[in-house]
Amino acid sequence: MKKLLSGNEALALGAYNAGLKLAAAYPGTPSTEIMENLARFPDINTQWSSNEAVAVEVATGASYTGVRALAAMKHVGLNVAADAFMAASTTGVKGGLVIVVADDPGIHSSQNEQDTRHYARLSKMPVLEPSNSQEAYDFMALAFELSEHFDTPVILRSTTRVSHSSSLVETSAEKQPAAQAAFKHDTAKLVMVPTAARVRWPKVLKREELIGEYAENCPCNQYIPGNAKLGIISSGIAFQYAKEVFPEASFLKLGMTYPLPKNLIKEFSQSVETIFVVEELDSVLEDSLCRMGISVIGKKYIPRSGELNPDIIWAAAIKAGILPEIKDTLPKINTPDFPKRPPLLCAGCPHTGIFFTLSTLGQRSALPGKPKREPKLVLSGDIGCYTLGAYPPLSAMDTCGCMGGSISQAVGMEKAGLGEPVIAIIGDSTFMHSGINGLINAVYNQSKITILILDNRTTAMTGHQGNPGCGIAANGQTVTEVNLEELVRGAGIKNLQVLPAFDLKALRNGLKNAISSGELNVIIVRGECNVICRKRSLPNTIDTSLCNRCDACLLLGCPAIQRDGDKLFIDPGLCTGSNCNLCSQVCPQKAIKTNEAA
Repeated sequence: MKKLLSGNEALALGAYNAGLKLAAAYPGTPSTEIMENLARFPDINTQWSSNEAVAVEVATGASYTGVRALAAMKHVGLNVAADAFMAASTTGVKGGLVIVVADDPGIHSSQNEQDTRHYARLSKMPVLEPSNSQEAYDFMALAFELSEHFDTPVILRSTTRVSHSSSLVETSAEKQPAAQAAFKHDTAKLVMVPTAARVRWPKVLKREELIGEYAENCPCNQYIPGNAKLGIISSGIAFQYAKEVFPEASFLKLGMTYPLPKNLIKEFSQSVETIFVVEELDSVLEDSLCRMGISVIGKKYIPRSGELNPDIIWAAAIKAGILPEIKDTLPKINTPDFPKRPPLLCAGCPHTGIFFTLSTLGQRSALPGKPKREPKLVLSGDIGCYTLGAYPPLSAMDTCGCMGGSISQAVGMEKAGLGEPVIAIIGDSTFMHSGINGLINAVYNQSKITILILDNRTTAMTGHQGNPGCGIAANGQTVTEVNLEELVRGAGIKNLQVLPAFDLKALRNGLKNAISSGELNVIIVRGECNVICRKRSLPNTIDTSLCNRCDACLLLGCPAIQRDGDKLFIDPGLCTGSNCNLCSQVCPQKAIKTNEAA
């Protein structure tokens, strides 16, 4: 049966048909849709875990009972999961354990573009890299087989284009039955006290050698004969691009990129005159070949950063002297200059009010008739859709590094003796992910910062997945909700406020009180994400006879408020009306009219 599937859909279906019993993940582009598709199968236990380390630990525990399990995340999530990831490599598995990691070349939705293949050498785990949806489907079954045969977790590495591109997939009509859970006591294998770990680690190293021997005949490593003058070694989506540029070349397509098939590579290198290594991100393959004493051409000409495409590879090949430079004699096509959408919070976003308040209270933006001065607040930010508050006109974020880092960084600034008030900004899902430890640290070390938890009742950045604070499971069912207020108070916070996200007066007064107290404060700013809000209202309008173009409303950065010549208007297709009403609260002329709820 043939189906049109994205890479993520193919990975999910491949895992299901391979007899998957449990899957755990934390949402992160470009990996999110894997869990969303797995959650559609009622006979798989699926969960959005509170973070990636928990996801790997849950999947590892399931594997210890003899069932097949999977953990999925994006590349930076593997940093969070590293401890659990390395522990699973050391103990090995019982049932098959696959860890899907989706890298993000080009940094479309991440804070870096690290290369997951480096983790393979650290962990001694094999890595499979599909180059299209068919391979994403096929490699999943192979990954589980390798995991169980070699007693190891297996990394299945995807990238943005493989995860999100769609192609036809030949699927199996049969599903492998899932194993039944049963725990066999095996202290020497599963309890890694030092005496056991010293015995276990040499077995891990031997396992790496055996997988390397298997790689020589692994079906996902393919020799594609062609012109003997040029040989291309590639993997993943880079192979597809290289095949377009060099249709006549010989190819060694590596579906297993760790451990490498050294003998196969040496044989290939002896069959061609020149070897061109085409890989995205770091020179992982190229460096390995150089250590083997094989002369290759690669990252000297191919960029180490960003996504590849046929044009980039073509230009690199010309610079390397592999292809002749061809002068373009075709007429130039004038590409229309499409309007660009600046990075802004959505219209009606519950984060807009608090960022506007921080911006004006910290004097980053000046209200009409008031001078703009240097900011007096230091704002430690975090990862989420609210990170867009860093952009003008709000400009209300000074740092942003990694998930959950805002609170701890703010504590560091305050403890360093910074004179200005320090405010940490974190979303509800990110707080549940890795902000709780920062909060406990702030309490324990008697910090005097203010912590803002922006609670929009969902994980909005990655597509509105559930999290422990909203009580929505991966399959959409309502489950136990972790009470945010009780959690914060239980950590030892005495000064706690819960403020409505769309009340600017309450936000301003609450912030001023917290900052002036000179104590540790937590403010939960609560308002439902507009995208999932069920209550809709009529849009607001601007009375142009009253509007004097003071432009106070533009300081909100709301995309619904737009210019038409020298006049302002509100786009009725974007405005959420009385659900928000922030613009009417900031307008000094009372020119913005609200309407009754629909």
